[in-house]
Parts: sequence; structure tokens; C-alpha cells
Amino acid sequence: MSRSKSNTQNRRRALVSIRDVARRARVSIATVSRAVNRVSSVDPELAKRVWKAVEETGYVPNTQARALVSGRSHLIGLIVSEITNPFFPELVQEFENLAVPQGYEVMVGSTNYDPGKTESLIRRMLQRNVDGVAVMTFGVEEELVRRLVEREFPLVFVDAGPDLPNIRVLKVNYAGGIREAVQHLAALGHRSIAFITGPLQMRSVVARRDAFLTSMAELGIEVPAEHVAIGAHTMESGMAAMEQLAALPELPTAVVCSNDMTAIGALHALERTTHSVPKEISVVGFDDIHLAQFMLPPLTTVRMSCKDLAAAAVEALRAGIEPEHPKAGVKEWQIPTRLVVRQSSTFPRGTLPAIVKQAADRHRAVRV
Repeated sequence: MSRSKSNTQNRRRALVSIRDVARRARVSIATVSRAVNRVSSVDPELAKRVWKAVEETGYVPNTQARALVSGRSHLIGLIVSEITNPFFPELVQEFENLAVPQGYEVMVGSTNYDPGKTESLIRRMLQRNVDGVAVMTFGVEEELVRRLVEREFPLVFVDAGPDLPNIRVLKVNYAGGIREAVQHLAALGHRSIAFITGPLQMRSVVARRDAFLTSMAELGIEVPAEHVAIGAHTMESGMAAMEQLAALPELPTAVVCSNDMTAIGALHALERTTHSVPKEISVVGFDDIHLAQFMLPPLTTVRMSCKDLAAAAVEALRAGIEPEHPKAGVKEWQIPTRLVVRQSSTFPRGTLPAIVKQAADRHRAVRV
């Protein structure tokens, strides 16, 4: 499309007024205004006619006018830890997919795990007059939170947040997911299982590490200190931590990682050694990012659904923003997790099941 043609279409859209929409939908201007602002009292059939007319005319509502009518900006903030980890772009996409059809635009910010940047982002979002913010990271200063709450500003946190009005929390079932992963490995026969953490200043990372240690204790297995390696939720730190574990006098038979990026780094580190996955060592991740299923071998991991997390965050924000929302009084949303078994985990090396499986694999390869 030529630039002049595009400019002409933009000018035509700009000339379309709310009166044109009302005339086409055969309703009053007030009904169009209420429908566009998604006022719940509008008759569904009338709202449908209004939105059909909006689409046909190319009408673009004036967001500033909408804010004056409704008293809200219909803009919500989303703060994530980083953009380089594929989990967070997937989360942002799901969040926008859900928020926009419900009448909200989204302003996104990334902290790169810097608490000071989190505070700065929230301040910028306040300056843009957002209606509420979902904080999918850590490190918001308590005093800042209290000032926001005094303004009845809705905030949503993952894992933990201050017990204050208009604060809602998404509770991820880390314990259940990690326990499933450990029990899966134990059922295969693993007893020497290591763990690679993320940055330990994050509550969610501490929760995952503690869930691992508790799950191992339930099996009566003591975890040596050297079997818990510190990572940073990046591929590079996963590689470094795996190299540290590989340098031990005896390689663990399995390793559980605090997130998938760490697990992918561990796979790359093992690729540089003589230790093959899963023949020599099983690897399990956490998150189930889209890339996990395409790794070689495909990664066994604990799924924390981006869609579930985004849906809960949007609903929790709306519950704080809209007084008439049916869940306005709810303070916590539960986020389930579940193990997804793929090809990066199998029987421990040297055990009879592993030897039998390897023989069967060789037999199949010969037949092919």
C-alpha cells in the first residue's frame, strides 16, 4: 500500500465521529459511548450493533475522552523480569491477547531483575495514568507499595505481596510441580539428583529450591551441599552450573533446574562433554517455554502455563479496578503446575532398566 493511500485512509478514519457510529447502529450517542466504554448495563444486542458499526465505519474512539467519561484510562501495566527469557514474551503476548478484547491497552516494562528499576517503572506507569499494574517480578519497595495503596491503586504480585487493601497475589504451586519432577525421577530409580537454582534474592527461586529439598527429604534422600549449584535463570549460568556439577568426583544421575533457560544451558554444557542426555544424566526444567519441546532431546519440564498466569493476572487487575467485578473481594488466585515428560529423562545410568532400554534402542536402530 502506498504512503499516500495509507494517509488518506487514516484521514478518513479521523473524520468518522461518534455520531456516524450512532447513526449506523441506529442507537443514541450515549449508547455508543457506554458500549465503547464497556459499561455492563448496556443491552448485549445493542452493544453488538455498536461494535459492528465501529468496525464498518473504522471509528477510533478517543482514549482521552473515554477516560473522562469512565474515570479510568483503560490502560494497565505489566512488569516482567526480563525480555530475553522466552517465558516472558510468551506471558506478555498472552496478557495482551486477554486484556485487549476486555477493553484494556497494555503498557509493558522489563526490570532485568533490578529492584530499583521496578520502582522506576511503576512511577512511569503512574505518570501515564494506568488503572493498575501486574508485577511479574520482585523487589518493589514496601514504602512505595503503601503509597500506591493509599491511592487505592490496584497491584497484582506473583508469589507474595504485602497484606494490604487492593493488593492481589497469584500463588504458583511450585511445591507441587517440583515434587512431581522429583518423584518422576525417583520412580525411574534416581537417587543422586542435583538442583540448579536461579538468583536466590527472588522469592520464587527460594520456593523452588526449598520444594526440591523438601521433596528429596520426603524420599529419605539427603542432598549434599555440592549438589545444589547457584544459577541466574540464564543459559550462560546454566552452562556454568552444569560444568561445576560435571567436575564433581561423581556425576549426579539427574539434575532439576529452576527454569527452562537454565536447563537448556545445562544441555549445552553436557553436549561439550562425553556425558550424553539422558543416557548419562537426566535433565528436568521448569516453565515449559515453547522452545522446550524442540530441544535435542526434547526437555522434560514442569509446566507453569503462561496462559493461566496471564488470565489470572488480568482477572485480578480487573477485580481491583472494577468495583462491580464478581471477584472484587478475592485476594488470591491459584496457578497450577504439572510435569510434562519428554525425552530428557530416563533410567539412571548403569541400572538394569537402563541397560535393557539401551539394548532395545540399539536393536531398533539396527532393524531400521
